[in-house]
Amino acid sequence: MCAFRIALCVGLGLAVLGGPVLAAQQPPAHAREGKAPPPRAATLDDLYERLARTKDESEAKGIVASIQRRWMRSGSDTADLLFSRAMDVAEQDPALSIELLDRVIALEPKWAEAWNKRATVFYMMGDVTRSMADLRETLALEPRHFGALSGLGIILQANGDRKKAYDVFKRALAVNPFLADVKRQVEHLEPEVGETDL
Repeated sequence: MCAFRIALCVGLGLAVLGGPVLAAQQPPAHAREGKAPPPRAATLDDLYERLARTKDESEAKGIVASIQRRWMRSGSDTADLLFSRAMDVAEQDPALSIELLDRVIALEPKWAEAWNKRATVFYMMGDVTRSMADLRETLALEPRHFGALSGLGIILQANGDRKKAYDVFKRALAVNPFLADVKRQVEHLEPEVGETDL
């Protein structure tokens, strides 16, 4: 009887432990069924690379929309909710929007889009100094943030720093070549501050 119990325990142990091993040895369902594997979700890096390479404006719009959707997610439901409320009241009550964004940034200090949106609200309020500080923080967290680059370029140009504005606009176009307003600014500034061939 004791030998039977030992054999039963060993058998059950192998069944329990062997199940995952056998499952791991099986090919994925799509391979067993002769189907192609499901596509891998594009990373933010993938999207930026595709945006820089594409020549198709409609494809670029789709890629930009995907990038912006990624920007809008912090990974925290609480931060996302506060962020959404801050955006809802930004025009009517910018002070409340700033207060909410302060809380978002306290919760998620590495969320570039929270800094960018607070920069936008500061700019709307006429506080260019704090707007620039938040844009710089945005770009420290996400150097490819073409929205922040565009905003920084606009502020630099308005402050009379046309060369720096030109350089920042060029950086924005290197990331997103389909920024029509930024292209116009570069064309406008180029005769004055652009690179010249000797």
